Amino acid sequence: MSENINNSTESFLDKLEITALNPMQEKASKTIQTKADVVLLSPTGTGKTLAFLLPLIETLDKDCEEIQILILVPSRELAQQIEQVARDMGSGFKVNSVYGGRSGAQDKIDLRHRPAILIGTPGRVADRIRRDRFPLQYINTLVLDEFDKSLEIGFEKEMTEIIESLPNVRQRILTSATSETHIPRFVGMQRPVLINFADKGSAQLTIKTLLSPDKDKLDSLVKALAYIGNKPGIIFCNFRDGLERVSDYLEEHNILHEPYHGGMEQMDRERALIKFRNGTSQILLSTDLAARGLDIPEIAIYSSLPPSSTRKRVYPPQWTNSTYESRWRSLYIALGW
Repeated sequence: MSENINNSTESFLDKLEITALNPMQEKASKTIQTKADVVLLSPTGTGKTLAFLLPLIETLDKDCEEIQILILVPSRELAQQIEQVARDMGSGFKVNSVYGGRSGAQDKIDLRHRPAILIGTPGRVADRIRRDRFPLQYINTLVLDEFDKSLEIGFEKEMTEIIESLPNVRQRILTSATSETHIPRFVGMQRPVLINFADKGSAQLTIKTLLSPDKDKLDSLVKALAYIGNKPGIIFCNFRDGLERVSDYLEEHNILHEPYHGGMEQMDRERALIKFRNGTSQILLSTDLAARGLDIPEIAIYSSLPPSSTRKRVYPPQWTNSTYESRWRSLYIALGW
């Protein structure tokens, strides 16, 4: 464990170049400091990661060389992002993330010297607990970030297994981007404090609806993209098969884009995000995998293909900024049906 530990909130904010916390972060931080179980509901991009990391890092014992905080997340991208934020805070505590698609040998190397904070997807964390048998009795704080998404993906069995293996958890924190949440009994929350900012997001969105004359809206989508011009945007589709169909159609019309969905290999997903972030590709074609937890600056367009009445709708994320000062410029386009 590093001896150069500065757990001052002011110091953390300075390193992140943040001048002040937003109201949600202030309320969440103060509530978490009381050691109560907390359910934090706030739109994607409003800074939930910082809201729970700030007070939790201040509770870490610098003399403990075992894992003290466990953060479970639904996707590898969110795990990587939280790990980066924690490192950018410069607390001096070791932080690592583990997730599917990552080398198990690398996991063993990283966990040989235990981090104070371990972040990971439920499947990989459960696997590492079974294989490595590292001490779990020092984990006193459990965070289930975007927990409803983990349940939706199908991680309930792994989450249950992990929670049942933790003997000394004293504080549980659940976060979600939506107020339509149900807290499973296996989480074991004790009189949780609800912090609900889910309907108070300050989304910087200009919303426009384009009515398609045809039931098949692909032609309308292409015309809309041509009208908008060469600006970065995300097109959301409900399912992978629909995404592949849209991708084929965009290719036929020579529209450069990067597909992004859970069925892709980790390296391909990361490559797609890199191309989108650096402007090599102006369009990211995604399932709702990209709707939570991704920090992609300077979005000028948000475009969505609505589903039929029998399919789950992908709602626009209320992005403001997930970590640092707000820098989003977004336009939400819904092709009417």
